[in-house]
Amino acid sequence: MKQLFSPYHGLILLTLLVESSCFSAKTVGTGSAFHNMVWSEEFSYTGLPDSTKWGYDVGDGCPANCGWGNNELQYYTAHRPENARVEEGHLVIEAHQEKMGNHAYSSARIVSKHKGDWKYGRIEIRAKLPSGRGVWPAIWMLPTDWAYGGWPRSGEIDIMENVGYLPDSIFGSVHTKFFNHIQGTQVTSGRQSKTLSTSFHLYSIEWTAEKMDFLFDGQRYLTFQNRHEGPDAWPFDQPFHLLMNIAAGGNWGGKMGVDTAVWPQKMLVDYVRVFQ
Repeated sequence: MKQLFSPYHGLILLTLLVESSCFSAKTVGTGSAFHNMVWSEEFSYTGLPDSTKWGYDVGDGCPANCGWGNNELQYYTAHRPENARVEEGHLVIEAHQEKMGNHAYSSARIVSKHKGDWKYGRIEIRAKLPSGRGVWPAIWMLPTDWAYGGWPRSGEIDIMENVGYLPDSIFGSVHTKFFNHIQGTQVTSGRQSKTLSTSFHLYSIEWTAEKMDFLFDGQRYLTFQNRHEGPDAWPFDQPFHLLMNIAAGGNWGGKMGVDTAVWPQKMLVDYVRVFQ
């Protein structure tokens, strides 16, 4: 038996892993076949994020998806250096406790949509996470064209998620129509480190037509395999783009409440690199 974390519901799912399973959580080294860098952002400048590589999701998701579907407390801004800027070689995404729109928190969610969209490859992000109860940083991917319909039919790839009340844990997850957290069937596994908010770590996936590996500091901890059962199980044959953000509170991030004394909080990103 292998333990798979279900962080959205505070459960531990016990699943028998056999050789034919669609996922595994064996921790091994990686011998990547992806060597050709096709896109990168080194953040070697100062100011707002490079507009040729990054756009923004703005607001609170209302009216169609208020709280971004998770009852989050922040309002995402655009072109506002207090929430997203590049300095000293790093992207800084910073969340503040301040009134913004109808919300008590401001933050940023930057996206590479239509500026960096990929099908297959190794996507790696070196980052240092925020800390504090109520923070919810994420590095993740969504489909660019939603070819199979709205969420979760067209898929979601969570390269890294962390919640402040679990400060030493990060999670990688896959969501599809068959496997998603609304049903409690998402494919999820986690790794632990006591230096997530004090040191930079490498978060990455290696994605082919047959499988998706999730890696923490180069070590694989989760594999999701294509069982060729159609897009309801594997919608990952379409281009996806990258999102990076800090949410405040929400169904998961705020599960244990929000400490109003910890803000502002920053996620620092050293680089983003994509290989195919």
